[in-house]
Formats: sequence, C-alpha cells, structure tokens
Amino acid sequence: MSELPLPPATRRLGGGDITVSPIAWGMWRLAENGRTAREAAALVHAALDAGINFLDTADIYGFDGVAGFGDAEALLGEVIAAEPGLRERMVLATKGGILPPLPYDQGEAYLRQAIDNSLRRLRVEQVDLWQVHRPDILAHPQEVARVLDDAVAAGKIRTLGVSNFTIHQTAALQHFLGRPLVSTQPEISPLRITCFENGELDQAMTMGLTPLAWSPLGGGRLAQPTTPREQAVAAELDRIGTAQGVSRTVAAYAWLMAHPAGVVPIIGSQQPERIAEGMQALSVRWTRQDWYAVLVAARGERLP
Repeated sequence: MSELPLPPATRRLGGGDITVSPIAWGMWRLAENGRTAREAAALVHAALDAGINFLDTADIYGFDGVAGFGDAEALLGEVIAAEPGLRERMVLATKGGILPPLPYDQGEAYLRQAIDNSLRRLRVEQVDLWQVHRPDILAHPQEVARVLDDAVAAGKIRTLGVSNFTIHQTAALQHFLGRPLVSTQPEISPLRITCFENGELDQAMTMGLTPLAWSPLGGGRLAQPTTPREQAVAAELDRIGTAQGVSRTVAAYAWLMAHPAGVVPIIGSQQPERIAEGMQALSVRWTRQDWYAVLVAARGERLP
C-alpha cells in the first residue's frame, strides 16, 4: 500500500523565513476559570518544552459575551513580562478585527487601534503573525491592506495571515497587499472536511499559505461522538491509533497533517499533558487506504 510521508519536525510559515513547529497551541481558553499568570506560564512551558513553538491567540479570546475582551492576550503578556526569554523561543501569532457587538470592524481607524492594543496587552513590540480574524464585509480590502502594510513597515508585525476567509476574500486582500500572505486559518477536522473540497486548501497550496486548523477535534465531538457519522469517524481513527500506539486525538491531528498542504493543527487543550501529547502525531504513518477510510467515514458516503 502507498504510504504517505511523515510530517516534518519543523516547517516554514508560508514562503517566509519563520520556522514553526508542525503543531500549534491555541489560547482561546487561556483566561478561563481565573487562571493565574503562574498557571498560564506552566502551560506555555509545556508547549515549548514539547517542541511546540507556534502559539496562537487573539484579542477576542477571553470575551464571554459581556466582558473579558483581550484577557487571553493580557495573561500571556504577564507571562512574557515575567520571563522575557520565553519570547525568543516562541513564534507569536494573534488575531484581530472582531469588535463585539458589531461584530466585525476592519475600518482603518479601528484596525490600527486593534493592532496597537494587542501589542500593548502582549507586552511586545512585534508579533510574528497577525491575522484578520473574520472578514468585515463592509471594509474594502484595499483599506485593510493599507493598514496591514503600514503595520509591517513600522515593525509591529512580521507576517500576515487571514482566518475564516473564503477563497475569494483571501484573493481580494492579497491583490491589494504589498507582500504575500503566509497563512490561512479555517476550521478543519475529520468532522469538518469542507476545506478539502471547496478549494481552500488548493488555494493555500497555490499561494504558498500555511493552513492553520482551528478546532481540529471537531469542537470536542471526536472525544464524545454521538451521531452515527461521528462514531464512524471515531472508529476509523481508533483503528489507526490502536495499530500505532496513539490516542484518537493524536490520530486526528496526524490525519490532518498528512495532507500535502501542510496543515498545522492548533491544539486547544489547556492541560499540559494533552498539549505535549500532540507531538506524537509526527510519528503516525498513514497509507492512502487508511487516510481515505477516515474521509469516507466523514463524508458518510463512498467516494465516486
């Protein structure tokens, strides 16, 4: 049977010169449950010590519908301020452009303010990757591009990406930008396979974008599958995981990483052992037959 190559130990972020781990750690729940800076630092260390240097946050993380906007960034900023040496070990990514309750604002004035506010909360002078979190339909991409190009020129941002953009929205923004985008962040999991067939991953490969997969475990549904489709996908992942000595979670990450676009799953766990476990995905070997078996289970029907 035809075997797929193992994922690399590191990869380039887009076509740039930033080297990232093939798995990222996401912090959308970092500020939950009154977590202290010391507790947050333990999680950061768990990721870095496991070989995960790619840390992804956003200004909206921590918002509970009423308050908490910016809390995750601010908490990470406390960690960085207490241990400045950590900054050199991480590739720091954040996102902006969501302003509750609008809900989106990428007008020039707000976007400039959002970038500056993120830097202030994170207590850094520059982030390695800044992503437009969700597209503001009322913002002309030329206006958005101008703000982003200015921020890069000012040394506030190293590279640029998009999150939850359609292929046409991505292309429109890239048309006006003075530099290439390096990443796109859609929802991808064995339970959300839309990107495999709607052109998003094909565009990523064409443009040299690194796809960052948020919610790679289907929002927790892979852990507790309830529908026949979810159970069928879980059963296929368990079959592979059992054969190779890894958990269903690790098999799910590895399944995404086997795609030629170089998908980087974003681990959402806030448990040190679960964060570190993710790196086991680098050793999972897929055959085409096994990979497609998961896809068929996710589709709920045979391939043509």
